[in-house]
Amino acid sequence: MTMLDVLQSTTAYFKKRKIDNPRLNAEHLLAHVLGRKRLDLYLEFERELTESELVPLREVVRRRGEGEPLQHLLGTVEFCGHIFLCDSRALVPRPETEELVELLKSEIRSPESEILDVGTGSGVIALTLATEFPEAKISGTDISEDALALARENAARLDLSDRVRFFKSNLLENVDEIFDLIVANLPYIAAQDRHTLSREVLHDPEVALFAGGQGDELVRELIGQTPARLRPGAMLALEIGLGQSEALFSRLAEKNYRDIRLKNDYSGKPRFLFARYG
Repeated sequence: MTMLDVLQSTTAYFKKRKIDNPRLNAEHLLAHVLGRKRLDLYLEFERELTESELVPLREVVRRRGEGEPLQHLLGTVEFCGHIFLCDSRALVPRPETEELVELLKSEIRSPESEILDVGTGSGVIALTLATEFPEAKISGTDISEDALALARENAARLDLSDRVRFFKSNLLENVDEIFDLIVANLPYIAAQDRHTLSREVLHDPEVALFAGGQGDELVRELIGQTPARLRPGAMLALEIGLGQSEALFSRLAEKNYRDIRLKNDYSGKPRFLFARYG
């Protein structure tokens, strides 16, 4: 089979399996197996693929057709212009979280800010902010040792191991410092909403997805803990689930936060809460 034949047949298979962006998925997987850039495939459409090339391709195509995330199969994900390791140890970073980081860039007042990323997962928020603010002091926490190991590997890849500290903590349980910014993309899906999630999302660790019966329990608990760990005028920034903004807005007001703002994501859904304390 030629490269074009393989792309067309794989695309058709992914369509039957209801994989979003089937042609793009096919191109990414073929490029990954061949060790080429995706766009380079267009220069070799007529080349015949060998059996030694087809065998590993069939395996990753099968796994993708069964719903395993493309990012897990590739082993990497692009986030805010950087390439991060990505596997089943942590949540696959979402485009909405890239939006959160972009919004934060204009909110950080001092280039020497002390920043904490709670529930850091693979470390993408903390490490991206470290590249944007080289003088900042940045830490990331997570309850999962597996996620922290992945975050440290990503820090090493970006040569940021000396600048970003990752450590285990259940929310702020093991945190003693005072910060200018605390940012968190915590689990915000209610346990009973499991059936609404895609096959791909269900490959993420459960600890990174689900947060009690309502879905906002962890975020509410964090809001209660953060005042003791923020300087006067410091910011709390949260990514939240749909339908949670009103209750969390009230929770922030109860804890004496001010300048509380709700921002929509690019699809127009209320997704981010920003508030200052003191």
